[in-house]
Amino acid sequence: MNPTRKRRLTIVLAILAAAAVAAVLVVLALQNNMNYLLTPSQVQSGEAASYNTFRLGGMVKAGSIQRSSDSLKVTFTVVDAGGAMPVEYTGILPDLFRDNQSVIATGHMDGARFVATEVLAKHDETYMPKELKDAMAKAHEQKGIENRE
Repeated sequence: MNPTRKRRLTIVLAILAAAAVAAVLVVLALQNNMNYLLTPSQVQSGEAASYNTFRLGGMVKAGSIQRSSDSLKVTFTVVDAGGAMPVEYTGILPDLFRDNQSVIATGHMDGARFVATEVLAKHDETYMPKELKDAMAKAHEQKGIENRE
């Protein structure tokens, strides 16, 4: 093999190696930024064990909201058809946050409770995110509860 071909082969291999490294780094970065949406029953069944951060979706249980008198800490319970999950959040809640309201909280598990870093409330009477609607419909189906659409 002459020197010109060796140099071209070396350059092509270096470019392919750099492209492979870049592709691996992009995939890893995207995986770290993904947030999966789970319901309380899915979390209790162990589906959240492999996720550091995920979204918890469901309804705020009536009478479960407890606000700390000396800080912005709030605890409440998120429920779905088959489970309930205690949630702790420190911060300002959305104006629409209240009992029997659909919420999606982003955060992580700390023992048996969910520690939220962000809480979102649905914006009107009919809207529900597709992922949450599908997850709740699946939970209702498993429990034999009639779907009310």
